[in-house]
Amino acid sequence: MRKGIFAFLIIGFIFLSACSNEGDKLDERIGTYIDLWNNERFSEMYQMLSKDALEEYPSETYVDRYEKIYSDLNISNLEVSYKELEKNDLKKAAEDGKFTFPISVSMESLAGPISFNYEVTAVLEGEDEKDWYINWDPGLIFPEIKNGGNINIKVSKPKRGEILDRNKMPLAMNDMIYEIGIIPEKMGDQKEQIIESVSKVLDIPADTIKSKLEADWVKPDLFVPLKKVPKTNESLLEQLWKIDSVAGQEVLGRIYPLGKAGSHLVGYVGPITGEELEKQEEGTYSSGDLIGKRGLESHFERKLKGKQGVKIVVSDEGKEDIVLAEIPVEDGETIILTIDANVQEKIYEAYEEEGDAGTAAAVDPKTGETIALVSSPGFNPNDLAYGISAEQWKTIQDDPQLPLINRFSSTYAPGSVIKPISASIGLKDGSLDPTEGLTIEGLRWGKEGWGDYTIKRVSATGRPVDLREALYRSDNIYFAMQAIRTGAKAFETGLKQFGLEEEFPFEYPFQKSTISTTGKLEDEVQLANSSYGQAEIEMSALHLALAYTAFLNEGNMLKPVLLTSEDIGQIWHKDLVTAEEAEMMQDILRGIVTEGTASAANIPDFPISGKTGTAELKLTADSTGSENGWFVGYPTEKQNLIIAMVIESVQDKGASSYTAKKVAEILQDVTP
Repeated sequence: MRKGIFAFLIIGFIFLSACSNEGDKLDERIGTYIDLWNNERFSEMYQMLSKDALEEYPSETYVDRYEKIYSDLNISNLEVSYKELEKNDLKKAAEDGKFTFPISVSMESLAGPISFNYEVTAVLEGEDEKDWYINWDPGLIFPEIKNGGNINIKVSKPKRGEILDRNKMPLAMNDMIYEIGIIPEKMGDQKEQIIESVSKVLDIPADTIKSKLEADWVKPDLFVPLKKVPKTNESLLEQLWKIDSVAGQEVLGRIYPLGKAGSHLVGYVGPITGEELEKQEEGTYSSGDLIGKRGLESHFERKLKGKQGVKIVVSDEGKEDIVLAEIPVEDGETIILTIDANVQEKIYEAYEEEGDAGTAAAVDPKTGETIALVSSPGFNPNDLAYGISAEQWKTIQDDPQLPLINRFSSTYAPGSVIKPISASIGLKDGSLDPTEGLTIEGLRWGKEGWGDYTIKRVSATGRPVDLREALYRSDNIYFAMQAIRTGAKAFETGLKQFGLEEEFPFEYPFQKSTISTTGKLEDEVQLANSSYGQAEIEMSALHLALAYTAFLNEGNMLKPVLLTSEDIGQIWHKDLVTAEEAEMMQDILRGIVTEGTASAANIPDFPISGKTGTAELKLTADSTGSENGWFVGYPTEKQNLIIAMVIESVQDKGASSYTAKKVAEILQDVTP
């Protein structure tokens, strides 16, 4: 009896011991499988599948699918976890030879985070030596594909933001355009003639058209796209519609309503190049995407582009897609400028009338808002956005007027339009008394130590010259004398108080205005010449327009504003002159038009105030050379707009008077 009981106990102990061993193995095997999964070691995971799972899912179904899905979805930060098993669970599992346990899975994907919970079944298998294996099914990749379905990635392209003027008029907009192409079967026996005609009209090499028509995917009845053409190009489209087999399909494109007038400001978009693609953050652009090439399209690229949307879905025929993860599409921002499209066009047209080159800026003197930024000549952004031929590109590049150069962000010698600034420096320094008349004899003046160098003025009166008369007559000698009296150091300080040698505080990048190549006035001659806008001093048109705001704001110069979202009326530099001196300067600027050098701007019943300036581009004072004509002016009564304009090569057109007349006409035209 005792022997029987003892044998029974031994057998029971052996059974319990075996159960304990199998339970421990289960915990270990689950941990191993989870570790392999977290490390994406799918081939080793496959070796741990149950016999039934191995038969149902070949290696390529398991390993290759895992690897492809994880690669395609850009899976990262994978975390698979399970709750540590209790002893009772292990014991029961060993007894049953089967155990189901919950897992939690989380990961990051190209469409954002994905997480799920799932139940996994492990089975005890083996004849000689038993072990635990995973009874796998596709639900362990994602539960949604347990019973079938394919995983797809769907990308939504963002709508590019538009660029609008202050009145919400479009400067860069999204609109329907034509994609021009050929339907091969409609060419009949006129193939060669049609290709030649299309080549000529679209300015595409005939060989390029032939290669497109011979592409592998082309079928006789399929539309073969060649080039995109804006609907506004009516003359070109009219020629195309006359050619047999030519067709057009409407597609969404980018349109620039101002054309050349806004080309340097707005810029244009085009397909991203390989070089540009390399510079971008990975995943933000793909080959064929559009990117801003210049101007505001380039400057605001990040804001305008938006962010593409992407979602990972499970698709199964006849069923609605199941979304696993999604990053919603974010359309580009709408950029609203302080620019007035009407003023922008009027200024550009003033250049285009005579084919003039130059630049102009218009600002609201009470707010600092930039109303226009013009560079002439321009280019047609609607052409460049959709591609031009090598021959057309060469024509643009070889144009002596350099239409691809953005002049408004560059600096020029200001000539005599700087004289009100020079006067302000002397007034603030106390070295200039506006009522004091300087005795100046003749048309030339120089100092001992200058050698043969002299400064020239245009006319002499035979009487002492005070500030008012010096500005009326634009007397170079007067300003040279006053600058020398002020002194180089104080004059430099005064120029810097007007913002020279300072980074230009503007949303769009501008060259800073400079005193000289060294930032200093190296000698007395340079000081004298700088006082009337020659030597090495350079300013942008926008900076000059802003400098004149000091005379309309009691001595405070405003900071430039480009976006309607910016604060207006910000002071850039204050107390450049007193309120009384600013009022005096207003009176003088009006007198320059009525009695002085700017008489070309004198329009009956529309009073204008301003200052002319001619910057001479020549090697010596007595030689001849090109001249740039300046005028900075504003409506005397409304004081709502200052235009600073320079026209290049005006030496045979009336010098700065030519510019003054144009500015006056623009101001009259755009002032309500």
